[in-house]
Amino acid sequence: MANRLAHIIDDDIDICDAISWQFRTRGIECRCWSSAEDFLSAWKPSWHGCIVLDIRLNGMSGLACFDILLANHCPLPVIFITGNGNIPIAVDTLKKGAFDFVEKPFNHNELADRVLDAFEFDDGRRRTIADRGMVEARLSALTLREREVMNLILEGHYNKVVADQLAISVRTVEAHRAQIFNKMKVRSAVELAQLMTALKG
Repeated sequence: MANRLAHIIDDDIDICDAISWQFRTRGIECRCWSSAEDFLSAWKPSWHGCIVLDIRLNGMSGLACFDILLANHCPLPVIFITGNGNIPIAVDTLKKGAFDFVEKPFNHNELADRVLDAFEFDDGRRRTIADRGMVEARLSALTLREREVMNLILEGHYNKVVADQLAISVRTVEAHRAQIFNKMKVRSAVELAQLMTALKG
């Protein structure tokens, strides 16, 4: 996907240079940030890719940066770089939602592999959001009556039961059902249920 970047946040210039060089040999576009503050001041919710974040930084720590990103609902996967003594802390970050952590000294090629995995994760999340938007757009095209019929269909009721509950004819229910399937672009009640389940997920 276009515009994906690995944002490397590390105050060690040599490490940033080494990581970014390896990433570019793997076709990974990246940008280095010397501090968490610089990254946070520039970050935009529309950014694609992932964040490679050192736990120990001059100024704001990687952990403090992560907390701010979480508070601002930053969707980018975060891969922590950590030293031996930081493993318990790194495990806690996984519980809070970090994508992964890589222990120093690390293999730059393996780190690149994890970044590519994070890219795929981010792409998948964005596709899910796009899919939900599509389903919500289809739902918005339904009339109030069609929504009522759809809800009863999703509960597993037959046309006769739907007709009785809504005080309309079975033929009218069948017409609404056909319209619902057409607008939601499904061929059966099973597909409709699967679509709505995916939306809730």
